[in-house]
Amino acid sequence: MSVRDNQTLRTRGFDWLGIARILILQILVLLGLTGAVVRYVNWSSDAAWEEFSGVSKSAALQAKARPRSAKPAEAVKRPGSCPRSA
Repeated sequence: MSVRDNQTLRTRGFDWLGIARILILQILVLLGLTGAVVRYVNWSSDAAWEEFSGVSKSAALQAKARPRSAKPAEAVKRPGSCPRSA
C-alpha cells in the first residue's frame, strides 16, 4: 500500500478518534471556564458582602457614638393645626 492509497482511505471516512479528542478538549475547556466563572462570582459576592457588612457595622458604630438630643429637631404638627386659607 503506497502513501497515496493511505491518504485516500483517510479522506473517505471520518477520523472518529480525532473528533473524540476535540470533543473531550472542548468539554474540558468549557468545564474550566465554568469553574472560573463560578469562583469569580463567589469571590465578588463575598467581597461585596464584606464591604456591605463593614459599612453597616461602621454606620451602627457611628450612630451609637453620636449623642442624641432630648428634643426632636422639629415638632410634628397635627393636621388640624394649619391655618386654612379662604
